[in-house]
This record gives sequence, structure tokens and C-alpha cells, in this order.
Amino acid sequence: MEAMKETVEESLREMRDTFASGRTRSLKWRKRQIEAIYEMVKDNEDKICTALFQDLGKHSTEAFRDELGFIMRSATAAINGLDKWAAPKHSNLPLLFYPAKGKVISEPFGTVLVLSSWNFPISLSLDPLIGAIAAGNTVLLKSSELSPNASAFLAKTIPAYLDTKAIKVIEGGPDVATILLQQQWDKIFFTGSPKIGRIIMAAAAQYLTPVTLELGGKCPTIVDHHTIAKNIKSVVKRITGGKWGSCSGQACIAVDYVIVEKSFASSLIDMLKPSVKSFFGENPKESGCLSKIVTKQHVQRLARLLNDPRVQASIVYGGSIDEEKLYVEPTILLDPPLDSEIMNEEIFGPILPIITVRDIQDSIGIIKSKPKPLAIYAFTKDENLKTRILSETSSGSVTFNDVMIQYMCDALPFGGVGESGIGRYHGKYSFDCFSHEKAIMEGSLAMDLEARYPPWNNFKLSFIRLAFREAYFKLILLMLGLIKR
Repeated sequence: MEAMKETVEESLREMRDTFASGRTRSLKWRKRQIEAIYEMVKDNEDKICTALFQDLGKHSTEAFRDELGFIMRSATAAINGLDKWAAPKHSNLPLLFYPAKGKVISEPFGTVLVLSSWNFPISLSLDPLIGAIAAGNTVLLKSSELSPNASAFLAKTIPAYLDTKAIKVIEGGPDVATILLQQQWDKIFFTGSPKIGRIIMAAAAQYLTPVTLELGGKCPTIVDHHTIAKNIKSVVKRITGGKWGSCSGQACIAVDYVIVEKSFASSLIDMLKPSVKSFFGENPKESGCLSKIVTKQHVQRLARLLNDPRVQASIVYGGSIDEEKLYVEPTILLDPPLDSEIMNEEIFGPILPIITVRDIQDSIGIIKSKPKPLAIYAFTKDENLKTRILSETSSGSVTFNDVMIQYMCDALPFGGVGESGIGRYHGKYSFDCFSHEKAIMEGSLAMDLEARYPPWNNFKLSFIRLAFREAYFKLILLMLGLIKR
């Protein structure tokens, strides 16, 4: 570990020297690095898909949709938008300050640390990297040891495409992460669980380092069957895809549980069962379309959630587990107890609880009783219910009549609130995430009053000068008829 510490410290020194040289502030350099990320992904599609299949059992279609395609689109948006993003924003100052001028410029933080997650090991590594580079930072990326093949690909391939003095990759487990967190960074970006997020934040506090924490939570889905009855087949398909279609439910924005009126619950379950089969076949374990659970420890965690006798009694579909093959069958629960562990921690797996209420309006109370989620999904055309969701609940985002698509939209910020995260990114918001907005004001020496002792009289003179300016220019505007008395 002493050798690793020396390696980290040497890398940090080199990145700081590179940042101090000013090279990363060039828009041309930034664009070239982001173009190189695009080229790297495009040149190595087969290798990336193979790594994702080995680590997580991801089908190549899922891999392209959620990882490769996502990164190529993100890189393209950054290249096309960077000139506008980085341009100074001129401010319209109040008349009181005339003839002073004001603007806001975005400057890079410096040297940043990106700690990525295992469930989307390519996109959750490269997307923050794109934002950090776009803002002009030097970056050290630590990929997750739980997806070793994807991590090895990044560690081997990134140096072949990007500036190695400014952008570095390091592999390792918690011991390496501990060494990294002992260093002083200008920004830390972390994707993972709230438990580890607290550790990250505590370490950052030592140096007052700003952090972005992309965490998770229990993302509820409200189904108001009264108003969407004509579209219920589409609703069922979207819930199926949103629960099991991305990394077998191992996604922070996956549907965690569904809330529905008791009178409709059995009908929803009857529609979900064939929908699961249409997605993953009669035998999902052998279909090749359902991602595997990442490790045996995670399989054991999911098994523990299901082994609660009260939860076992609520299983209406699925429930089988094969620890050796890292497989948990798509499972549906009907009304597991709200005080059970499965209803009080993020499931992060292919288990879908369905919670029933007498009236769909009661779903608001259930959501409010839990920590703020990363996303709330609601299938409804009831404007009153939409208004209540927006005004009475708090979450990272709200999506009506679909699931997960907000994550793919670069025009909207992505991030949590409370236990689901701190900060936001994607598109222009990624640039902002890794930038400090610096206020610039340029005053004038044209008008002044003579200073007087004692010193506090000078402060009085400053206010007198400002008041005089305001009165003077208001008089001019009155004379021109541009304002009324």
C-alpha cells in the first residue's frame, strides 16, 4: 500500500503541474480529449461489449443503449456545445452601478477525482469524465473493482487515447479508495450508495472539498388506472422495462416499487407476468437477455430480503435464486409489509413490490414517509394528482407517463436530493458541475468623492456616490420621458 500511496501522490503532482501550465484551459485541447473518448468507444465497441457481458451479463443491445451509445451522444453534445458553455455570461447590472460592467465566467476547479460505480461501469466513468474535461480540469478516474473487466479496459485503453499527464485511471478496491480520499482534491464526484457517500463526504470535509454525490433511493411508480386505462398495455411494458430491463434492476433510477389501488392490483399482476415472459422468455436464466447479479454477496443480500417470512408470503411471481449463476428470477410481491427491510432499503435487483392503497391519492403519503428518492414515476392524466406530486413530494426528478427516460435527456439536469444525492450533471449541467462560476465586475473611475478621516466615512462616501449616481440617471430618464415620476 505504501507503493500505491506514492503512485497516487506522484500522479496528483503531475496532474496539478499540468493544470498549472494552463494546457487544459484551451478549448481546442478540451475538444480533442472529448473527441478521443468518442473515438475510443467507437473503436472498441466489441471489447467493451465483451467486458460488460463478462462482468454483468449484459446483452450487447443493452450495452449499446445504456453505455456505448449514451457516451457517444454525451461526447457529441459536449463538443458541439462547448463554445457556448464556456463563453462569458454578461450581466445586466442595476442602474445604481452604471457605468460599471459585470459578467460571469466559468473556470475549472483544478484537479478532480471521479469515483465510478460497477452497474454501468463505462457510462458512469466516462460521462463525468467528459464533463470534467469540458470544464478544463485534470482528472483521476477510479473505476469499480466489482466490474473488473470493464475497469481493466478503461485502465489500459484511456492512456492510449487521452493526454496521460492530465487524465489518469487507477484500479483497486476500498484500500485504494481510502488512499485517494486522504489526498486533497479540488472536486470529488462519486456514484454509488448513500452509505459510501457519507464516507466520501466526511473525507472531503477535511479539506472543504466540494462534492457531487450521485446516490439512489427507492424510486416509486404510481399507476392511476382510472385515467390511463386505454394505455395500460404501454404502461405495463414500460414498468417491465424500467424494473428489469436495465442491469436486472441494478440501477439507481430503476422502478423500485409500484403503488396502485387495491381494486386493480390483481389485474396489474396478471398483465405483468406475460410481459416479463415477452421480454425475457419462459426461462429468463437462459435467455441471455437478463443481466446477472454482480456478485454472490449481492445475491445473498437479495435472498435475505426475500427470506423474511412476511415477504415470502407476499411472493406472487418468481422468487427462485441460483447463487452460483448469480441469478435472481424476476419476482413480483404483493403488499410486503411497509416496515420490512425490502420496503426500507433500495432493492437494487429484479424484485418488484406492488403496494396497494384504497385511493391512488394516498400514494402521496407513502412516498412522503420515505427518504427523498432519486426519481418519482407516475402514470396518470389526472392534473390534480400531478400537481400534488410536484408540490407535496421532493425528489431528484419526476417523470409522468414513462420511466427512466429523464436520465437520457441531456437538456435536463440529473441528480438527487437529500439521501438520493447532492449536485447534478448531464449535458451543460456536467460542465457546470465541474466549473466555478466567478463573478467579474469592472468599475469606473469617472466619478468619485474626496476621502475623509476617520476610515468609516469612506464607506459613507461609497454609498453617497452610489446614491448620487442613481439619482442623476433617474433624472435623465425622467427628462427623456423613459420613466414616470
